[in-house]
Amino acid sequence: MQLQPKFTNYFNELIATFESQNPGVKVRWVDVPWSAMESKILTAVSAKTAPDVVNLNPDFASQLASRNAWLDLDAKVPQTVRQEYLPNIWNASTLNGKSFGLPWYLSSSVTIYNKDLLKQAGISKPPATYAELGQIAQQIKDKTGKYAFFITLVPEDSAQVLESFVQMGVQLVDAQGKAAFNTPAGKAAFQYWVDLYKKGLLPREVLTQGHQHAIELYQAGETAMLGSGAEFIETIAKNAPGIAKASAVAPQITGETGKKNVAVMNLVIPRNTDKPDEALKFALFVTNTQNQLAFAKTANVLPSTAKAVEEYKRALASDKNVSSVEQGRSISASQLSQAEVLVPAMKNLNVLQKAIYENIQAAMLGEKTVDKAVADAAQAWDQK
Repeated sequence: MQLQPKFTNYFNELIATFESQNPGVKVRWVDVPWSAMESKILTAVSAKTAPDVVNLNPDFASQLASRNAWLDLDAKVPQTVRQEYLPNIWNASTLNGKSFGLPWYLSSSVTIYNKDLLKQAGISKPPATYAELGQIAQQIKDKTGKYAFFITLVPEDSAQVLESFVQMGVQLVDAQGKAAFNTPAGKAAFQYWVDLYKKGLLPREVLTQGHQHAIELYQAGETAMLGSGAEFIETIAKNAPGIAKASAVAPQITGETGKKNVAVMNLVIPRNTDKPDEALKFALFVTNTQNQLAFAKTANVLPSTAKAVEEYKRALASDKNVSSVEQGRSISASQLSQAEVLVPAMKNLNVLQKAIYENIQAAMLGEKTVDKAVADAAQAWDQK
């Protein structure tokens, strides 16, 4: 998914090595843009023309896992091999106790912050929690005229607000799959975002623009902080060298739970493939420790096998020339022990996000009270 042309050489070499080790097996790599992947794979699975191995993420893959689209890996992957992957990350590609995907590369968000803007606002260090963020947001606006940060409430975009609920101690659904967020903790989380918006401490575009806008605002010097993967530091350096020079990196902002998010990319194998053994062999090859480590170093992402993570951290610790990119990678890697997929794979997750985001928006715009917005979001989910 969207890895050409930057990583074309890496994958061509990887495939050539696999083919040389497996005479008679040929791999054809097709790269698909992120924006087109969902529609293309849905069509291919329905038409039974899906590739033998597909790179997705647990959120979307779980929607098709609930329709039995993927090969059940529990019977296919030996426990000894399964144990090589980080347990929390393996669990991200499970649904109803069944494993549907192999973990591949990871990204755990960090806080990229503008040292100059924080200094202008009289703030000595970036916030560690949402509570601290709420306290300094007004100070940043008053002293600099800029916003502390941007977070999207577009239902089809980033799940960062949903993740913040979990970090604040909110349970999203119960064991029966019913809404579990119509509670004091859930109302407090709704209230937190509504208050920031009503006080003018969030840009108005949070209602209409996606996460890409967060990057654009930060690069333009309009926000003091950006929650994103460490790999975006290179993008900022290329697009806004002045902002990059003023930037530093801190751990991800979290709630009172201390939980940190991790985004997972995985490999899944369609159930109706006519080459299940070759497909699994290739997927295991791509995600083995050696190849994960090589790709993580090439792409500034994190690996998902325990040995690769340890080796990755050792390599970063031994590097004497620590750039902000490497600092970000180091912080990101150190978070993996606390990191988990905060919003686990579930059927119709997109419906849950839509119900919560649309009702937070209604409360922000004064169309509903927070209590009503929470109750309506819970009802909308339960009716589905």
